[in-house]
Amino acid sequence: MRKWFARLAALGVALLVAGQGATAALAQDPAAGKKIVRVGATQSMDSMNPFIAVRLVSTSIHRWMYGYLTVPDSKTLQPSPDLAESWTTSEDGLTWTFKIRAAKWSDGKPVTADDAAWTFNKMMTDEAAKTANGPAVENFESVTASGQDLTIKLKSPQASMLENPVPIMPKHVWESVTDMANYDAEKYPSVSSGPYIAVEHKKDQYVKLQANPNYWRGKPKIDELQVVFYDNPQAAIAGLKTGDIDLLGRMTPQEFEAIQNDPNIEAWNTQGRRASYLQINHGATTTDDKSVGDGHPALKDLKVRQALHYAIDKQKLVDEVQNGLAKPADGSIVPPIYKEFFWEAGGEEKVSYDPAKANKILDDAGYKKGADGVRTMPDGDRKLEFRFTIHTETPIEDKLAEYLTAFFKEIGITLTTVKLESSKFTEETGVTGNFDIAISGWSVNPDPEEVMATHLCSRRPAPNGEGGGTESFFCDDTFEQLYKDQLKELDRTKRVDLLKQMQERLYTQAPIIAIYYTNDLEGYRKDKITSITPIPEDKGLLYGGSGYWPFYTVDAKATGGSATGAEGGSNTGLIAGVVGGVVVIGLAAFFLTRRRKAVADERE
Repeated sequence: MRKWFARLAALGVALLVAGQGATAALAQDPAAGKKIVRVGATQSMDSMNPFIAVRLVSTSIHRWMYGYLTVPDSKTLQPSPDLAESWTTSEDGLTWTFKIRAAKWSDGKPVTADDAAWTFNKMMTDEAAKTANGPAVENFESVTASGQDLTIKLKSPQASMLENPVPIMPKHVWESVTDMANYDAEKYPSVSSGPYIAVEHKKDQYVKLQANPNYWRGKPKIDELQVVFYDNPQAAIAGLKTGDIDLLGRMTPQEFEAIQNDPNIEAWNTQGRRASYLQINHGATTTDDKSVGDGHPALKDLKVRQALHYAIDKQKLVDEVQNGLAKPADGSIVPPIYKEFFWEAGGEEKVSYDPAKANKILDDAGYKKGADGVRTMPDGDRKLEFRFTIHTETPIEDKLAEYLTAFFKEIGITLTTVKLESSKFTEETGVTGNFDIAISGWSVNPDPEEVMATHLCSRRPAPNGEGGGTESFFCDDTFEQLYKDQLKELDRTKRVDLLKQMQERLYTQAPIIAIYYTNDLEGYRKDKITSITPIPEDKGLLYGGSGYWPFYTVDAKATGGSATGAEGGSNTGLIAGVVGGVVVIGLAAFFLTRRRKAVADERE
């Protein structure tokens, strides 16, 4: 490892020396004197269109750009006013009226209840518009506007109405869009109501945002927020160390250890809100219940899925893959940071590492081992040889694959790793069903209804491949009923119990197998960022948080006259300088062969 870093450092020096010819030109960059914060991300935008974007980096950027009815309170994470300044509900819980505040879009036009009504009605009537947040409107009977009053009538009471995850879009800009599934929203500057306005997006390279002077809370403290996309985590770490970027979140333990002792970097290690799990192809189907994909038929058998679960040493994965910076998942998809909603298995129901028990389950079910030690289907027709689908160029997933391969070999199952670039990964694991087992995960919001909804029958893709957003192709009557019950349960204690029963159902049926809950590992440059407030404010998260608060409150030193290091200029200069007709790419961007890449295809 030391030799590798030595080579990287030498390579970086050579590149930086080669790039000195560009420095004079970049020093004149108009960004000099502005407060600019550059955030690194090892994931690029899947779309600038909030109706269809599902990656974590996309939802984060959209959260900085657009207003919502409510947002999590920065201290308690409970719903607090955003574009909706107040609300009332009828006694039967079926009618909600939101008073939309007198705010402005970034183009100066007023934000109205009609904007919100159009947003929700578009999702209710356009299958493609449901891609990102479809379940949020499934219980809506009608949505109307009168002046600044937005009225939502429900089919049944909905306890999570104040946790709606849908950004409100400007009707006057978006109503002309006729093909939502293929609309990329690449028009700049964007028309936004949140703290920032998107002014530039270079696909797979960066997004540039400027402070919104019309934001109802007041203009952010900084002038510009840039998100730089890296397809190689080591390059992002190097960028943070050299000052090419100012903040980097969602690090792996190995990456975090590389910055822990840097005197210029504040290392940030807190409990995270992400669950990592294995997605099992237990028989993928579309919304019309037609089978799709080429998943291994053995995985339709619950006994096989249970055996896989018993074969996994989660503590070893935490210790040796996550370097101890995670918690083994003895529960489901809600991480323990949310104490109220967190469910953990106990007693006979708890699945602990027990390869002997896993072997017995398979033996009893008729999956016999051959001379080569690999099991076959009970009819002898096919060996238990599964594919494990991961992302390209993600070392921690490679390491996870090595451990799982060894675990499953102990129970007579062969695992072969398949590496896919991110857009192909999303397609095969969420639409076409061409996989056996895949790595996945979700960054869970304070109310877990949204992540639960990704396992509903309705989240499977439509026959034409549109819509969807499934995390498991799960379609289970018991789970569906529990979801409906919690949706209308207004007694919070009873609703929490229903949500825990949903987690238990996922645990016992195993369309997914939670493996660990990762810590939130981040770092920012103390010589550039002068203040930033996490969410929640007490030992909370920065880039990985469930609200815009850290990046609304962030303050930084103004850029100087130099375009190198922590005092850098514009993003264009950061990405590449042209020297003598040759494109020279700086240390932080050396590995950027830009692609639609997402570490663990992080979604929210």
